[in-house]
Amino acid sequence: MAVIVFKRLPWRSPPQIDLYLPTRHFSSDMNNREAALRIATFLTTFVSSAFLLAGAALAEVRTESFDYKQGDTTLEGFIAYDDAQTGKRPGVLIFPQWTGLSDHERNAARDFAKLGYVAMVADVYGKGVRPAPPMDSGVEMGKYMKDRPLLRSRVKAGFDTFAQRADVNAAKIAVIGYCFGGTAALEAGREGLPAAAIVTLHGVLSNPTPADAKNFKSPVLVLHGADDAVVSPKEVEEFQAEMKAAKADLQFITYSGAVHGFTQAGNTYNASAARRSWGAMQSLFKETLAP
Repeated sequence: MAVIVFKRLPWRSPPQIDLYLPTRHFSSDMNNREAALRIATFLTTFVSSAFLLAGAALAEVRTESFDYKQGDTTLEGFIAYDDAQTGKRPGVLIFPQWTGLSDHERNAARDFAKLGYVAMVADVYGKGVRPAPPMDSGVEMGKYMKDRPLLRSRVKAGFDTFAQRADVNAAKIAVIGYCFGGTAALEAGREGLPAAAIVTLHGVLSNPTPADAKNFKSPVLVLHGADDAVVSPKEVEEFQAEMKAAKADLQFITYSGAVHGFTQAGNTYNASAARRSWGAMQSLFKETLAP
């Protein structure tokens, strides 16, 4: 068989691909037709592999930070996308946990971009507002938990900004959130925003206006830790009841042994729950974000 050696060169340089044809495949008594057929087979394999490898070499996840507005408040977003792709693509809008935009959400955005999505991390607190846990972040988060109209305004600003991007298919946007960001994602549905899917990962489920559950327009996936001490069993029960009353399309998955923040690095991390929740989310996206 042919041996193809791919050499990755500096960024944006044309890839170098070497082809070796082992001589043991060609005997001295082989006729011209047989030799030609073998060479043709080698070259077909070579050309196909060259295109695949060249595409992999040139594809790169691009990221950038940018400002956008909600009223008079400047917010800071983060975007990630594969620059080898063109045209409108499905999008994933990510809302961060209670400290605001962090590497956890940035890395998630990069992972989504590698899968072909355009991913944006939205901002709730405002540019430069990154409170330290637990005291400062608890106070900052509390402002929005108590003022859901303000939270919804920040969520809508992020959604509208993302939907207006030239490379995003506005009809194929999933909204997800971690912890406090899970609340933000649910508020997107309660506000009636036209999301294609909503996912909350170890999110806070409380809702002062249960009747607004009727506004969900998309499937909702809740990925919850069975041992989450932040979200009480009563809160889970009330959430499920309001979603049932609204006839919402809800899937609620509970992971045994998982606590609040099970996808985040540190002593709350649960590898099994993190892996399975990622898989469950991808399964929903295949259903709701496919062209």
